[in-house]
Amino acid sequence: MTTPLIQLNDITKVYYTDDIETHALSGVSFDIHKGEFLSIAGPSGCGKSTLLSIMGLLDSPTGGRYQLNGHDVSELGTADQTRIRNQEIGFIFQSFNLIADMTVAENVELPLIYSGMAKAKRKERVQEVLERVQMAHRNKHLPNQLSGGQQQRVAIARALAGKPSVLLADEPTGNLDSSNGEKAMELLSELHDGGATIVMVTHDDRYNSHASRVVHLFDGHVVDENGSINDDHSLLSEIRA
Repeated sequence: MTTPLIQLNDITKVYYTDDIETHALSGVSFDIHKGEFLSIAGPSGCGKSTLLSIMGLLDSPTGGRYQLNGHDVSELGTADQTRIRNQEIGFIFQSFNLIADMTVAENVELPLIYSGMAKAKRKERVQEVLERVQMAHRNKHLPNQLSGGQQQRVAIARALAGKPSVLLADEPTGNLDSSNGEKAMELLSELHDGGATIVMVTHDDRYNSHASRVVHLFDGHVVDENGSINDDHSLLSEIRA
């Protein structure tokens, strides 16, 4: 069996404020294989975005082990994390995070400049990914000249530009109406069909059907579809009592 692209082993995250400990994640463990479309589902405050931030090397776990492409990245220094994040991970944000005074093409090109890609190759790659998301005809527009759905397509193109190992999508439909939300999900499904590995966080169960697998979180624990904690503790019934 092939080595998983991502391996999470007993990941914990604790936030400390004065005398209070907040356990955002408690012993989260699962694997993600290349080519999967995984949805991390659960109610607000269950730890979904915290887990995605750890997977994207934007935050560090308090405990546990995180392996990406067979390498332990749990305790890497800032410089190494930045390098791996730029090379291996593409981010799709709920708020799009496009730079207002840069054109569509310039927004997509920006991470390629940081990666050191040659100018001619950058231009070619930008054109390629914008065509892939059907936004090449808008390459000279500014973000405020686009609809929300179009801005999300540009954000997806930017995430694809560096050919990352995995796309991390944090509530990618959160700022879209239902029609544009469904179109964004259809685009992610098309990318998955083309071989992309996608990890999506969502609190909207409507979009889980697009994923090939769903991991449910509840109060920082992974739970299965029947509501049992994956470390065999019977906590869910106590939480709901």
